[in-house]
Amino acid sequence: MDQEKKKKPIGFNIIKNDPTDGHGGFGIGALSLDNVSPVFVDVVGGDAFVDIGAMHARSSVERGIKFLPNKEDVPNGKPYWLVWVTIDRKQEGPYYAGVTACEMTVDREIRRGYKSLPEHVNKMDKSMKRHIMVAHMDDRSKTILKDYLVGHDQGMWDRATDDLKQQLETN
Repeated sequence: MDQEKKKKPIGFNIIKNDPTDGHGGFGIGALSLDNVSPVFVDVVGGDAFVDIGAMHARSSVERGIKFLPNKEDVPNGKPYWLVWVTIDRKQEGPYYAGVTACEMTVDREIRRGYKSLPEHVNKMDKSMKRHIMVAHMDDRSKTILKDYLVGHDQGMWDRATDDLKQQLETN
């Protein structure tokens, strides 16, 4: 039997039902990693994509790269943004609740890159706590990210906070 083996691109993590529904037991109010998705913005390539491997620093961008703590040590690094996107649900439906961006560069030729691991951990935590921190991104990257989020789900974009929409405004 000849079955097509097409890989479906990985999308955002789906919000799971609350495992604590109906009882006040362990886990009430706890933040879950199930609602967070790592979105890479490829500044040079002009696109954005989800790579769940980034949850454990094993994304396609990061694999095979030794990361250094000083940006100057990777002068020819290709720029990326790793954007932590947290999806939550309100009465009207799901929305982009937390969106935070971390800078990263990768030089495949020398197998070196730059990222600040503490920044990546802190920004993921901030995203999970529903913070919006993308104003520091360059305009091209903001446009790529905004187009990606709108294209992924217009409704989630429409229900997102004005803060997210304002921070992703470009001149």
